[in-house]
Amino acid sequence: MNKTLKHISLIVIALIAINVISSKIYKRFDLTTDKRYTLNNSALEIIKKADKPVVIDVFLEGEDFPSEFRRLKNETKQLLEEFSAFNDNISFKFINPIEDENTRDQNIKQLNARGLTPMQLNVKENGKSSQAVIFPWALASYNNTTVKIPLVKNKIGATQQELVTNSVQHLEYAFADGLSKLVNPKRRKIAVLKGNGEFQNRYIADYIKALRDYYYIAPFTLDSVENNAVSTLEKLNTFDLIIATKPTEAFTEKEKFVLDQFTMNGGKSLWLIDKVAIDKDSLYNDLGKNVAIARDLNLTDFFFKYGVRINPLLVRSMYSAPIALASGEGSDSQFQNFPWTYSPLGQGNTRHPIVNNLNYTKFDFANPIDTLKNNIHKTILLQSAPLSKLEGTPREVSLESVNDQQDPKTYNNGSQNLAVLLEGKFTSVYKNRVKPFDFKQSKDQSIPTKMIVISDGDVIKNEVGRNGPEELGFDRWTGQVFGNKEFLINSANYLLDDNGLINIRSKEIAVAFLNPEKISEEKTKWQLLNTLLPLVLLGLFGIAFKYIRQKKYAK
Repeated sequence: MNKTLKHISLIVIALIAINVISSKIYKRFDLTTDKRYTLNNSALEIIKKADKPVVIDVFLEGEDFPSEFRRLKNETKQLLEEFSAFNDNISFKFINPIEDENTRDQNIKQLNARGLTPMQLNVKENGKSSQAVIFPWALASYNNTTVKIPLVKNKIGATQQELVTNSVQHLEYAFADGLSKLVNPKRRKIAVLKGNGEFQNRYIADYIKALRDYYYIAPFTLDSVENNAVSTLEKLNTFDLIIATKPTEAFTEKEKFVLDQFTMNGGKSLWLIDKVAIDKDSLYNDLGKNVAIARDLNLTDFFFKYGVRINPLLVRSMYSAPIALASGEGSDSQFQNFPWTYSPLGQGNTRHPIVNNLNYTKFDFANPIDTLKNNIHKTILLQSAPLSKLEGTPREVSLESVNDQQDPKTYNNGSQNLAVLLEGKFTSVYKNRVKPFDFKQSKDQSIPTKMIVISDGDVIKNEVGRNGPEELGFDRWTGQVFGNKEFLINSANYLLDDNGLINIRSKEIAVAFLNPEKISEEKTKWQLLNTLLPLVLLGLFGIAFKYIRQKKYAK
């Protein structure tokens, strides 16, 4: 009896000890091959900073979801469970905003007002098609501040399965980026260059508005260089990044030297340069045409020294965005979309985090970029499609060309570079040259820095409607949203990112889906198999058991 009590006591003590230890020590194991539940160190650093409650409302909820989007919902839930497990200040809940018929319309109106637009899906279940509306968004709140987090990663031409796969790969970055806006104070400063005929504020408003979530932004004019170059350079060096938005007037040597020395001191830069003077708006005249001519910005030697050359040629591509033109006369006229090969769609040819899983980027009258041999590391970020051709300047460009029959055989120049990332220690453009002005602290070699060169200024241009600036990349005629905004935000984040958050975008996750058509075709077979097979096996077991029992006890 004493021995039994002793064993029971030992078991109780052991169980108590295990519970105490398990409450102190917590460990999760990710056994997936793609490590989808292993959070990136950059994401963990952001999550760790949340020292007050973070409440995340996820609107990806509903009963009529297609199976693919139920997968996205489950992946979102599992990711947020990982976040919450790492920091118990993070809590989340799933909400269906259109579940209650009484509040449905009001909820939709409120969500739309906050920029949380709904998404309409085609649902194919059991061989039948129907429509479903979802809100693929989340709202994260912290310290009386709320940010919206997109859960769906759109891409032109993607199927619902591809859409969900892209979205699942993007989830960790989407939530980490959203939380970063809440817990990380702004530190970096961006200067938007003015004074050389750059875009007016209304044409870059949407991009600047998006960047303000991350950085301090201010206009910076180079006009003062002429009279006080050293002071202008000193002020410019207080910024971390400069953005040149389609300058149209040539830079002076003094201005170039200031920009060069900004780079030598480790400054980052994002250049959107047009080497050919032509834009779509200039074609909307009585003749419907204009002449494209080379534009001299006095920057050829500038970029040549850094390792790239923008050529004064036009890139035309068979894979391009359409143009909307009025057809018919008077009251019978209607806007119609026509193929427009002067608007090539740029696509990433690399797994680089700036362009990985990125929608197509729309260009207008882009120019090809050559990369030159030097000590700078170059990454081609965006290229035109392989069916592309080059046209020299000067050249007349007419809207009537939309009626021309395009011969794919003439588009034989291959993919053209449209955006290039430069990284490394840059050599000054003015090394071994007479300096435009005396600057005792001038440098001939930079510290490690980065630069992105894009051969089209219109990439950053948003349309301006009756109600003001529209979303960058949105095409009102087709309803499509191109990847311009995300590409440019990723570019700025990569250039200024010192904690590696942008690198989460390169994470690859394999998402397996069942074939819905095969499920519909073979549904009855598998239902019968799953229902009848266990009964048959059970019957056979019973017969065999009875036979063995009878044989054993027959005597």
